[in-house]
Amino acid sequence: PPPMPSVPMPVPEHASSHPDNNIPSISEGRAHQAFEEYVSSKCCYSSAPVREGVITNMESFNTYRYRLETFAESRSTKWSQEPYTGTDSQCWGKLLLKVINNTNETQMCHFCLLVLFIEGQYSKDIGRKLPQMHDSYILLSQLLVFISLKVKWSTEKDDYVQDSSGLRPEKLGKVSGKELFKDAQIMVYPVMGFPDVSVAQASERLIRDHQVKYTKNSRILQQRQTIELITITKVNYTWKEKSYVYCVYGNELKVNTDDYPATCCCSVM
Repeated sequence: PPPMPSVPMPVPEHASSHPDNNIPSISEGRAHQAFEEYVSSKCCYSSAPVREGVITNMESFNTYRYRLETFAESRSTKWSQEPYTGTDSQCWGKLLLKVINNTNETQMCHFCLLVLFIEGQYSKDIGRKLPQMHDSYILLSQLLVFISLKVKWSTEKDDYVQDSSGLRPEKLGKVSGKELFKDAQIMVYPVMGFPDVSVAQASERLIRDHQVKYTKNSRILQQRQTIELITITKVNYTWKEKSYVYCVYGNELKVNTDDYPATCCCSVM
């Protein structure tokens, strides 16, 4: 495995007990503009509800997202072989493959031995037949056998979202929010001092899970944890005397609506 870090672990940071979460709600005009852009991107959506609809109410849901990222290294070995040409220098420098020192040896090629055996079976005198075989059999009847090492680096990520708006988590995974807290170390500590208890509990749980999961067959090289505030605005509007809802969320002002009232079925030829 990779060597353990030789530097001492830093002192854990404290998340602010008074995070700057006073993000102003978006204006009615900006919510309408986001809705208009969303509908115009849908080929089967009529723009009539956007033009004629009237916003009746806007409600904000500020959502915390805790994210833990773990950068880990894993290593595996296996026996490998290739034709022996008198030197093993060709075995070095392969992508993610390096020969482990003092493990290489030369052996007779199993395929070539099989050919020799089959050829010998058709000869009444094996000693007479072997010298008559093609020179290529003799040239290729040596293999370099060695243990190769494969090194793999991967970044594993888990999120916890504290949300009361009802928006599906996969939607929020595609947007960004305002960063309230960030901590990057070789091994991070659970968040301390954050006012939302569920976020602190999620931090403790996910860090424990990552340490158990990614230290069995790999080594954690670096971890990072962040807390973001994602603004979600639920917009209620009426069109043709009926009420409908859409949500505007994230810094990108994405829109989600499950009950758009003017859609049509069409097919692309």
